[in-house]
Amino acid sequence: MLKIVCVGKIKEKYLTDAFSEYEKRISVFQKLKVVELKESNNKDLKHNIEEEGNSILNAISQDEYVITLEILGQMLDSVELSNKISKLQTYGKSNITFVIGGSYGLSESVKKRSDYALSFSKMTFPHQLMRVILIEQIYRAFTIINNKEYHK
Repeated sequence: MLKIVCVGKIKEKYLTDAFSEYEKRISVFQKLKVVELKESNNKDLKHNIEEEGNSILNAISQDEYVITLEILGQMLDSVELSNKISKLQTYGKSNITFVIGGSYGLSESVKKRSDYALSFSKMTFPHQLMRVILIEQIYRAFTIINNKEYHK
């Protein structure tokens, strides 16, 4: 199973529609679960990061291979990401979880739990938009793995 754990909800309808479309497309290849966690609204930044981190860790089980989205993570192209997913699934890591933190980033405890830090860019993206970018790349990866025409 594939899972996306993310802090916050998508508020804009056009992003929700895009996410839902890719979610539907992925269902042909793989079961996908999305876990939305509450954003922390404390005035203390460190407290927010830790509180969200605890929520993220509570949403992840021990048998999951965790890929965190981090600016300082490894950058992959679409083919490399598809190869990574394919190899993980081939070698017994069938429960893959992608984690998108909140506006303040990920706690150190979540980074330590991560099996792989993935970066889409050195740029910062709104986490709502990042969810759409991530799910599109997951869909693209499955079309590559399954030799379907989509990836160019």
